[in-house]
Amino acid sequence: MADLLTLENATNLLMLCFLQAVLGFDNLLYISIESQRAPVAQQKSVRTWGIMIAVALRVVLLFTMIKLIDALSEPFFIMDWVGVLEGGVNFATIVFVIGGIFIMYTAVKEIAHMLSMDNLGHDVHGKSGKSAAQVVILIVIMNLIFSFDSVLSALAITDVFPILAFAIILSGLAMLLLADGVTRFLEKNRMYEVLGLFILLIVGVVLLGEAGPAAAHAVHDDTLNIKVFGKDIIPMSKSTFYFSVVVLVAVEIIQSGYSRKLSAQRHAEQKH
Repeated sequence: MADLLTLENATNLLMLCFLQAVLGFDNLLYISIESQRAPVAQQKSVRTWGIMIAVALRVVLLFTMIKLIDALSEPFFIMDWVGVLEGGVNFATIVFVIGGIFIMYTAVKEIAHMLSMDNLGHDVHGKSGKSAAQVVILIVIMNLIFSFDSVLSALAITDVFPILAFAIILSGLAMLLLADGVTRFLEKNRMYEVLGLFILLIVGVVLLGEAGPAAAHAVHDDTLNIKVFGKDIIPMSKSTFYFSVVVLVAVEIIQSGYSRKLSAQRHAEQKH
């Protein structure tokens, strides 16, 4: 125990908590939006159980990856369709591709659902498209997919399992504290739910980008980077992603304020 109480471990823990907070934003957004697909009376418990189970499984995933990091990193398939599709595929590649496609599908499906609704109020209070168990399972699966990138990044900082596990547990507690507030905000400001879905769409693109160099980075061989029509798939940097999110939020806030101003002006003109 005394070996863990060092300045290096304390510094690594602070860095890991910051990393989990930065990388956990999109995860929290997905949990808040997906939990609204469950019956209204069970949404809070869905978020709680989904996060708790996901955090427990994330610790298990961390332990497994520490033990099997070499086996999981080795490419098991090499694509050699020269000039069309080239590169290596490992376990991380599959996780990022499946996760990216699923998140993009979810976002597009929900956006299409919003556009096809006749009664927005009924959709808020009468959601029952999925059972609570189905939503919990989806939250847990997507939490693990989101966490895959953060676990790999965390392992680059330290391989001390208790420190890594403690950081994951702290991030889980933070999500438990924030999930209800984020969900209530989205319910009261439904225009931001649309914004959230478009952010998730970008997250899906980010995950697909992460799949490109996954095998190459794991074995430090740039020739394994996935190429499509001779062009490397390059992942979007986190700074670019968060800048895009800030721009989207700023546009939404300005547009909402401008729309309210126009409505007020038209209402005043109608009175006169």
